[in-house]
Amino acid sequence: MIGHTGSGKTTFARVLAPKLGVPHVELDALHWRSGWVMAPPAEVQARVAEIVEGDGWVIDGNYGGTLGTTVLDQADQVVWLDLPFRTTFPRVVRRTLRRLRTREQLWQTTNRESFRSAFFSRDSILLYSIKTHRHRRRRCRELLQSRPHVTLRSPADVERYLG
Repeated sequence: MIGHTGSGKTTFARVLAPKLGVPHVELDALHWRSGWVMAPPAEVQARVAEIVEGDGWVIDGNYGGTLGTTVLDQADQVVWLDLPFRTTFPRVVRRTLRRLRTREQLWQTTNRESFRSAFFSRDSILLYSIKTHRHRRRRCRELLQSRPHVTLRSPADVERYLG
């Protein structure tokens, strides 16, 4: 499961995995430690290598810089949530505001989004979403050319696929 920030990868994967009777793995949860510290790439790679050797799984996330094409190469089918920016960006804003309001802890760590990091940081998820949307679409298109995949371009496509 790949897609842009706010495309609904994790939500989609949480619904799909039980339908298939396989575990759901969120790459963000493997990647981030408490204090917003990134896990060492070798550790993430080893954990993912072990997971993809299993009989079945639904993995959501991108992390091509850390994992290369490890997950894509082992997938029976890749689902690309290729929703337009006009859909994904408002979702990122709503999710960020919700997390700020509820002080939600992320990925079983002590990590929480902060107002400052969300709106006034170079590492802002909002800024990241704006800066990477076009590039990520182009990169996903290249990665999937020779792999079995389905591209879902709207919330309606997502609902139909999960139905």
